[in-house]
Amino acid sequence: QVQLVESGGGLVQPGDSLRLSCAASGRTFSSYTMGWFRQAPGKERVFVAAISWSGNTFYTDSVKGRFTISRDNAKNTVYLQMNSLKPEDTAVYSCAVGSSSVIWRGSTYSSQSSYVAWGQGTQVTVSS
Repeated sequence: QVQLVESGGGLVQPGDSLRLSCAASGRTFSSYTMGWFRQAPGKERVFVAAISWSGNTFYTDSVKGRFTISRDNAKNTVYLQMNSLKPEDTAVYSCAVGSSSVIWRGSTYSSQSSYVAWGQGTQVTVSS
């Protein structure tokens, strides 16, 4: 059973940066796609970024050029570097591990149904 623990959230001002971490345990981390999703107050959870086992990255349009997803397979950890943060980035950010039975291409990276385990989330608040 995989376990995911996020950290690194906090309260920052617009324009600041944060780096989120997601530590995974319980399965061979390097073989799986990992994703970040976020849920703003009163809204549904949405896709932010994903990274394939081979290191290919995918982003939702609103964070392209500002956020960077990366992974360190030796540490079983995936990161989300968030720069130039905006108030609309305020949300609970959760990481997820991808299913081994999914054919990973195109929209499967952004689909929540492609992921089989989730962390508890970390709060990011961007406010002046």
